[in-house]
Amino acid sequence: MKTSKRLAIQALAIAALGASALGQAWAQADYPSKPIKLIVAFPPGGTSDVMGRLMAEELGKVLKQPVVVENIGGAGGVVGTDRAVKLPADGYTIIQTGVGQNAVAHGLDPNLKYNSLTDFIHLTQVHSGPNVLLVHPSLPFKTVKDLVDHAKKNPGKLDYGFTHAASGHMAMELFKQTTGVFLTGIPYRGGGPMLNDLLAGTVPMVFLNQDVALPHIKAGKLRALAVTSKERNALYPDVPTIAESGYAGFEALSWSGLSVAKGTPQPIVDKLEAAMAQAMQSAHFRQRLTSTGFVIPALGSKPYTSFVKSELDQWTRVIKTAGIKPQ
Repeated sequence: MKTSKRLAIQALAIAALGASALGQAWAQADYPSKPIKLIVAFPPGGTSDVMGRLMAEELGKVLKQPVVVENIGGAGGVVGTDRAVKLPADGYTIIQTGVGQNAVAHGLDPNLKYNSLTDFIHLTQVHSGPNVLLVHPSLPFKTVKDLVDHAKKNPGKLDYGFTHAASGHMAMELFKQTTGVFLTGIPYRGGGPMLNDLLAGTVPMVFLNQDVALPHIKAGKLRALAVTSKERNALYPDVPTIAESGYAGFEALSWSGLSVAKGTPQPIVDKLEAAMAQAMQSAHFRQRLTSTGFVIPALGSKPYTSFVKSELDQWTRVIKTAGIKPQ
């Protein structure tokens, strides 16, 4: 009797497990059956938000479900990213990953609450763009060599503006370490005040994202000496790269991508990766990016995962060398 009861209980347990597995299989096959959340770890209005909303729009068309952006700002993207990666790994939360929260943040805080290499499944990079080395036109520098030669003859006498841990700040630290120049940094709380001072000539030099810099260069209010990508940018065909200006291998990019939390079922991961690749082929998406100088990178999980690691390694090394601390 006891044996029969035990067998009955085991049979019920096996049936329950089977039903659960069947239910999960049906849920994955039916994915997505409801709206998807895309978490952008920055406030509305900036480049990260624009990229997130553009991808949400195109991805929703492919998946036949709304993809809704939720902005959770704070600590340079760390707050929103940490919250997002702790949500259920069911495919209904997509996380916008990027240079600040998934590379620079690790260099600033070795005890970060999440690990960008092990807590995420990186699905695809969405965009990348260079910073531009800008000087006020009142300065005599026409090339990177002019600037470096002057800085080496006058150590510490040439100022630059920066906002803490932004991509332009990181580009400048890499530039100083690569060229061996000693420059004096002027910190700003935001990119707007820094740009205003650059236009006024109060601060003579900065690195700035290419989309922000372009109208001021066209108007003759700023001079571009170089871009930080490995290849010249389509919107700046006459502006050399820092790499071709005598510093081979130099690269400092602003970038973002899309990821999900580790543990997301593989069929859902595969479906999202394929949907993202399809979404990024749309003419609307490609025109929006290329018209502002952004580059559409290699698509897919494998190249993006490798890229995140290389960026994390580079910026951790640069930050450690520079002795930069979190604010």
